[in-house]
Amino acid sequence: MSNWGHFLKEEHALDTFQRLSWQGSIQEYLDKVQKDPGLCRNAFQRMYDMIMSYGSQSYVEMKKPLVRYHFFDDPLDHGKDAVFGLDIPIMRLVHFFKSAAFGYGTEKRVLLLHGPVGSAKSTLARLLKKGLEDYSRKDEGALYTFRWVDNGTSLLGADEMLCPMHEDPLKLVPVSRRADLMEEIQKGHKGASYRMGIVGDLCPACRFVQRAFLKRYQGDMEKVFSHVRIERLLLSEKDRIGIGTFQPKDEKNQDSTELTGDINYRKIAEYGSDSDPRAFNFDGEFNIANRGIVEFIEVLKLDVAFLYDLLGASQEHAIKPKKFPQTDIDEVILGHTNEPEYRKLQNNEFMEALRDRTVKIDIPYITKLKEEVKIYEKDFHSGKIRGKHIAPHTIEVAAMWAILTRLEAPKKANLSLLQKLKLYDGKMVAGFTEENVKELRKESVREGLDGISPRYVQDKISNALVHDRSDACVNPFMVLQELESGLKNHALIGNEDLKKHYRDLLSVVKQEYEDRVKNEVQRAISADEDAIAKLCSNYIDNIKAYTQREKVKNKYTGHDEEPDERLMRAIEDKIDIADGRKDDFRREIMNYIGALAVEKRIFDYKTNERLHRALELKLFEDQKDTIKLTSIVSHVIDRSMQEKIDVVKTRLIKHHGYCDTCATDVLNFVASIFARGDSRGESR
Repeated sequence: MSNWGHFLKEEHALDTFQRLSWQGSIQEYLDKVQKDPGLCRNAFQRMYDMIMSYGSQSYVEMKKPLVRYHFFDDPLDHGKDAVFGLDIPIMRLVHFFKSAAFGYGTEKRVLLLHGPVGSAKSTLARLLKKGLEDYSRKDEGALYTFRWVDNGTSLLGADEMLCPMHEDPLKLVPVSRRADLMEEIQKGHKGASYRMGIVGDLCPACRFVQRAFLKRYQGDMEKVFSHVRIERLLLSEKDRIGIGTFQPKDEKNQDSTELTGDINYRKIAEYGSDSDPRAFNFDGEFNIANRGIVEFIEVLKLDVAFLYDLLGASQEHAIKPKKFPQTDIDEVILGHTNEPEYRKLQNNEFMEALRDRTVKIDIPYITKLKEEVKIYEKDFHSGKIRGKHIAPHTIEVAAMWAILTRLEAPKKANLSLLQKLKLYDGKMVAGFTEENVKELRKESVREGLDGISPRYVQDKISNALVHDRSDACVNPFMVLQELESGLKNHALIGNEDLKKHYRDLLSVVKQEYEDRVKNEVQRAISADEDAIAKLCSNYIDNIKAYTQREKVKNKYTGHDEEPDERLMRAIEDKIDIADGRKDDFRREIMNYIGALAVEKRIFDYKTNERLHRALELKLFEDQKDTIKLTSIVSHVIDRSMQEKIDVVKTRLIKHHGYCDTCATDVLNFVASIFARGDSRGESR
């Protein structure tokens, strides 16, 4: 029989368990706090420190300084819940927590994430919750609570009682002594980030027990503290410790006790009164989320009575359990909602108080193509798709269409929606600068708040992967067909004009894909490095002679000849260098070569992307007649031609990520374009 024991044991489990199960006296805890005052941080301070503990990276985009916080890459789950393309909304989110951590006012507000369906609101909430869980297990995120131990007094009605709201042990310190205690604790920590204090009173259950012990010991606090055991607190959503989640249900089956706790009727007989806190379950979401975070799913769908509870919880940091006084809480209140529900809030004059206590952060759809692509690559990368190959550009064209549906039509007449997408993605578009891009973003009021959800695209890619016709390879046309057919019954799009607009955008994407694959096949045909190098050398010799008013020696005849204007213009025309600009372009190339020579560096055409592309297109033009793609369509291929086509196919597989199936498909597709006489893009 195999020994499975080593699979069942967690490495360093005993050491970890002992570290996380620390218990001690109130005096031992105070010694810990004196060494590290951060142990008594509030929930907002812990949240901010947790995010910052993962580090950040500053960068500049469109001349605007931005920050990317690594926590939102989800290092805890290897990127499973990573959030892409939302650096600006996330910066606003982190600034909210920073302001709250320093006590600048936002700690008294409900944090509301607002945006369309599928924009990562729930993902952000999930990240924050599991981040706090993990942080509470680290030394720098340690926090503590306490339990009462009876020690034979029979005052508890049990051997021990854990504080039902997992409160900070420092709340046990009498109010009159708190300021002196905190001053003593912080003496050696003058450079501490936060000015911390002991805020709030004990929960009703712990107040009741403390009073009972004080009465028994005639006010001797030292003897009362002998019944207190301090222990490490680990936040856990599944165990309902420090992390709460509330979701609206049928109004008839839900009341505010789900937030603030309810009477335990079985214990009334034991303790004799329904106002005895020992006969009350402090297990509402606000209670159990104390010291951490409570998430309200679709918060604005809550009944008005529930929303009133939010007012006191946010502004006063207090809740009102049934038959008990106001009870202090320390937690982040996070809600998320969609556009229709938020509009209802705005139009409801009775909810002004809630609007006034809410900080709304918009979480829009992504409008950068490369960031949208990351979402789908996370789910559909090659390591996850068994037995299937996803052809190049498949995910990109789906993402491109999704982005186009979210963009507002540009007001500039000479700018198309596709060009706007490219500008947002950091690509160069002739005639437009960074300032133009900033203007485009400013004039687009609702960009990213409408359009197609990533979930819809993910579903359609999945459909294409499992469809019978996909065989071993899924190509862009299969996914585009799924995207189009799904529009017919899309539950969130009832407007026929909008559906037509989305279909028109699919045609835009198909044309862009067509141009890209023609470009790729052209590159594969003209991928002879030696031939490109010879063509480049010939071109450089000619423009050198032209700019210096010299002649070129013919390698075959040995005679001096005028520079080959026809060759130079044939190359320059491929990248739209007008005849009036040819001299400037040629001098620019020669100046660049001269600058490299001064630095004792050799010119390489690959470093000049425009020249490289021009050379490829010229070589393609020279070679396309020797590799007649149109013969693929006619099926009239001799052995010599098949060998040449196989070389092109091999290049597509090796350099562009195709498999044998999709390389054959794309060659057939491009061949059909040439066969119907469509040479658009052939030399551009």
